[in-house]
Amino acid sequence: MYEFLAETVATVMTAPCRSVAPEMTVGDLHRMFETDDVESFPVLRDGIVIGIVSKFDALRPFAFAIDQIVPHYDDLMGTVVEEIMTRDFVSVSPDTALTRVVQIMVRHRFKSLPVLDHAQSLLGMIAREDVFRALKRCTAHRPSPAQAGKDTTCRHTA
Repeated sequence: MYEFLAETVATVMTAPCRSVAPEMTVGDLHRMFETDDVESFPVLRDGIVIGIVSKFDALRPFAFAIDQIVPHYDDLMGTVVEEIMTRDFVSVSPDTALTRVVQIMVRHRFKSLPVLDHAQSLLGMIAREDVFRALKRCTAHRPSPAQAGKDTTCRHTA
């Protein structure tokens, strides 16, 4: 487990990753979600991340009230990403500790986070699955004390 404490985003992030343009339609976004096994995409304008669009965001155009005039399906599918994306997003850098990523993900219930450099350029994404793989890798070579049948008492030798 101590190995995990030293892990950083750079060692486990997915890079490169796909992104979307703010002008992309919801219809095209839905098709990307069907083909890519991701929960969100970074939204880029001129190489800079300006937002994040998630599967949840992609449902937003369809959340109309029953007493409203029901929009035409094609009109809803023509909504552009810029209208539904999350503009106030949380990102991490490659040198962020994975323990900090876990704190952010748990606190905010995020499934993934963009990894940005200091100029806000996209380097990759880190998802829960990346964190799980790191945890597995860092703990795989050691059996737990219960599994090994060893004494769990901490001893200091000089």
